[in-house]
Amino acid sequence: MTQTDHRTKAMGEEQIEKVLKGIADAFKSQLRAPILRTPADVGLTFEEVTFPALDGVPLEAWFIPREGSDKLVIVNHPRGFNRYGQPAHLEPWKSMLAPAGNDIEVDFTLDYRILHDAGYNILTYDLRHHGLSGIGNGIVTSGRFEARDVVGAQRYVRSRADLNSMTIGLFSRCLGCNSTMFALSSYPEEFEGVRCLVGAQPLSPQYYYEGQLALSGVPADRIAELDRLIKMATSFSFDQLSPREAAKDVRLPTFIYQVHDDSMSKPIDVQTVFDNIAADEKELFWIEGTTRRWDGYGYFSRNPAPMLAWLDRYMS
Repeated sequence: MTQTDHRTKAMGEEQIEKVLKGIADAFKSQLRAPILRTPADVGLTFEEVTFPALDGVPLEAWFIPREGSDKLVIVNHPRGFNRYGQPAHLEPWKSMLAPAGNDIEVDFTLDYRILHDAGYNILTYDLRHHGLSGIGNGIVTSGRFEARDVVGAQRYVRSRADLNSMTIGLFSRCLGCNSTMFALSSYPEEFEGVRCLVGAQPLSPQYYYEGQLALSGVPADRIAELDRLIKMATSFSFDQLSPREAAKDVRLPTFIYQVHDDSMSKPIDVQTVFDNIAADEKELFWIEGTTRRWDGYGYFSRNPAPMLAWLDRYMS
């Protein structure tokens, strides 16, 4: 008997319903991670800036200048993270993420140091409901409403005389990647002149929550009930929250990377999103040798060469 089988047998109906309700409720009450580090911790000068999303939600951001460069990478983050990353080595994140092995800190300031040293200016921001940014519609929508934040970042860059003529590339992770795909699909005119996209671990929520239910010991056949509860909380079903259809409108040269054996996803999900991308130039890079999704988020700081090569190819 596996550990999951044991949990399933041990869980009563009341416990199962509590797990399902807790997942659905989290779409309305996103737990915010604190910003524990800044670019100064890795020796970078930066500006604290703020700008509105397309619908006016205030977004908090860092602009990290690279003297003498006319290239800008706009970076965003996964769900439950912020522009710094996520302190999953600390409570309460540690206990919540330990079952999947993801109880490790992810520090994106290391990424900014690498991008800066490679010759890029950087704009990175907290998505709505995350970090220090505003709330918006009161729900997390796996990228549908967060796409307005991606547009807001584009408009902010165009509003600054020192940035509006720069060559732009996008670096978007998980929720941020979903949001970017929804933005490219719904507001393509906002991205004229953007050169390329590096996307980390886009995700259809159904696959993520199938993994979460398995780790929690909830029977797999309860996924349909979870879909119903999430739609009651957000007005959107699993299918509507997936980036699969939006990917069909992504025409930027796109590099996607993903932990292949991610315990919180399935290869078929990212493969389908990738196959749907309409760009003539695209690449899918699998990270092998781990089941931890968070290893995907930290991969760039350990092995940035493939992503830097993509940015260099299209932004030079």
